[in-house]
Amino acid sequence: MTTSNNINSTVKPLSATGILFNHVFSAVALGHLSVDLLNGARPVLLTFLSAQMGLTNTSLGAISSGYVWVASASQPLFGWLADRIGPRWLAALGILWMFGFFALAMTISGPWAIAALIVASLGSAAFHPAGTMESTLVGREMAAERETTAASWFFFFGQFGFFLGPIVGGPLLEHFGSLGLLALSTLLVPVGLNAAWQLRGRHDTHAAHRAADSARPRAVINRRFIIALALVGGLQAWAQQNMITFVPKYLADLGQSPAVYGLIAGLFMGGSALGNVLGGNLADKFGKQRVAMSALMLAALPLGLVALIGWSPWLYLVVPLAGLFTGSVHSIVVVLAQRALPMGMATASGLTLGFIFSAGALGTILSGPIADAFGWPPVFALTTSLTLLAAGLTLFLRK
Repeated sequence: MTTSNNINSTVKPLSATGILFNHVFSAVALGHLSVDLLNGARPVLLTFLSAQMGLTNTSLGAISSGYVWVASASQPLFGWLADRIGPRWLAALGILWMFGFFALAMTISGPWAIAALIVASLGSAAFHPAGTMESTLVGREMAAERETTAASWFFFFGQFGFFLGPIVGGPLLEHFGSLGLLALSTLLVPVGLNAAWQLRGRHDTHAAHRAADSARPRAVINRRFIIALALVGGLQAWAQQNMITFVPKYLADLGQSPAVYGLIAGLFMGGSALGNVLGGNLADKFGKQRVAMSALMLAALPLGLVALIGWSPWLYLVVPLAGLFTGSVHSIVVVLAQRALPMGMATASGLTLGFIFSAGALGTILSGPIADAFGWPPVFALTTSLTLLAAGLTLFLRK
């Protein structure tokens, strides 16, 4: 009997809905929610600190980019470590690390608070590859090979954390100052300890999966496939970051209030989170390439309408639809990379996530000057073109 068969025979198959009640998955999903809750609160915190420190918009943008780049660049390293020592302590200590330095940033002032906040991002970088690996393995352990479904639910929890972060963090800062976010960050302590407890004893499972992967006949993955996968992930991230970054400013320039553009920005993230789960489930049933191509082509319609219709109540429908279709591709790209890249799952996850986040940040840097020079319609036309180009490139991702 092969190692792969041993895995399937010793692990109880889970239903699709049973993923959420698996103790390993629930531990990393709760960790993802908590980590990205603080990541989502970062923009309002930086706005709060900029008022205290007199930071310019340029400085604010540089600090925010530094936070993203530190977390992105270090994820491949943490993924490599998770493949070698196991994801248990990387996931648990990543959560606790983020709590510690986030809390430190709340209790000190001046440039040291900014430095502590950026160092806190290393905790997020340590958690993500390990958590992604564990969630995907839970899906592989199911009889129906539901790895993309499991990964999509894992990312859903993170995006929901991003959605809640500014909604919860803003009022806490307004009413309690930095102590409000300090209290929020303490939630990560029991979450980190729970992850350390629930992931115990997984070493043998990881070893079995590594042996099964080694014994499994591998498809010959050519350079064209890898380049196409990187381009699809990068273009999708660029399109999403354009919407997240510029839709609030676009609506503000049209005279809308913070309540309006804040709600619509939240609806985009909510649509993206829902799309992630929908895309993951459909990909396991109908094929990853087919679903990715269809979602990216459908995304072009609502993205193109955003600039054409100006301000309209229809944006309450159009913007979340754009989030739904663009978000459907995220988990597909990550799972394809885990399968295709000739390295451990956590390393592949860290490399892929780091690249996606970096590509999105770089894309917004390139899109900003276009908006300043030519206005908003060309930016949203560019965003539409990015999804159509990515849809075409998925043709190179066929088996």
